[in-house]
Amino acid sequence: MRSYAKINIGLVIGPCRDDGFHELRTVYQTLALHDVIKVDAKPSGTGIEIRCRNPRVPADETNTCYRVAERVSKLLKRRGKLTITIDKQLPVQGGLGAGSSNAVATLFALERELKQPIAPEEKLRIAAEVGSDLPLFCVGGTVLGTGRGEEVFPLPDLPQLGIVVVTPAISISTPEAFRAWDRDHAEARSDGATGWRDGASKPAGKLTVAQSSDRISMFSRTIYQWLSSHFLASVPGRNGAGAAGVPRGKSKHRDRGDQAEALLFDLVRAGIENDFERVVFPQNPELREVKRALQKHGAQYASLSGSGSSVYGLCPSQEQAERVAEGLRREGMSVEVTTTLARADYWANLLR
Repeated sequence: MRSYAKINIGLVIGPCRDDGFHELRTVYQTLALHDVIKVDAKPSGTGIEIRCRNPRVPADETNTCYRVAERVSKLLKRRGKLTITIDKQLPVQGGLGAGSSNAVATLFALERELKQPIAPEEKLRIAAEVGSDLPLFCVGGTVLGTGRGEEVFPLPDLPQLGIVVVTPAISISTPEAFRAWDRDHAEARSDGATGWRDGASKPAGKLTVAQSSDRISMFSRTIYQWLSSHFLASVPGRNGAGAAGVPRGKSKHRDRGDQAEALLFDLVRAGIENDFERVVFPQNPELREVKRALQKHGAQYASLSGSGSSVYGLCPSQEQAERVAEGLRREGMSVEVTTTLARADYWANLLR
């Protein structure tokens, strides 16, 4: 099974919840970049074996593929040996969801290999138990993530966009990035006296719980306005527009380019950003420089993906993305060029 990457288009970190996780809002987008997962089930033997040539990929029970396979075996009451081979092309700890995607691809591959269908609700349950990023790969395409990121809702697919991905050789720990966020943005927690944690005075410039919740709501409204302004306009006959949401009379190719360019222009104008940049960039200034380089060479929108270390740029076409990539390569950067992957294409191409 192919195991596709994702990026986050905007990510807002909300208050810390009672379960210890932060409330999040983000838009996930799957990409054509992928690993390949192979599963072999034998009736004899016992255990789960993880094989991968990349030494940074864990081969024990901490691997998300292992944890998914363990749960599937329990659900299906299956005994025997499972061997999971990961052909790793995506960066480890890059913010592209590689480990989560590997785990969901393992889930799909096990279902096919064992010839035992798993109900969709069971797949989502297993995915959410193993990690916050997993459920998005049960949907694919453009996806709204809420809760701690595990509550996922399919959105209308974006037009195909060119993507430039730069992944510097830096490891970013997502738990540490959250801890840095908490240190820099102390959230109010009522103590019956001052309303602040440990009875301290209100920290200057810190976000209160109410302010943090307001930012979550503002992000949701902004995303809705950004997407609806384009997809409502795409209804045939609306304001004299055709199915592509632009005036009739232009070529089909031109329509797609215009739609993508307008979408990216409005994305920048809406000010949709990734909150992790506020804590990751000061600690890793080279990532900020990568973002600036993407913008300098022509990416119309650039952002950190997840907590990093991958930084990506969006372009209205793959041709434009190739031009941006060439400029970055002249600066000595290692670059991947790819495209967004719509939901139908995601499902059609999962099986290698």
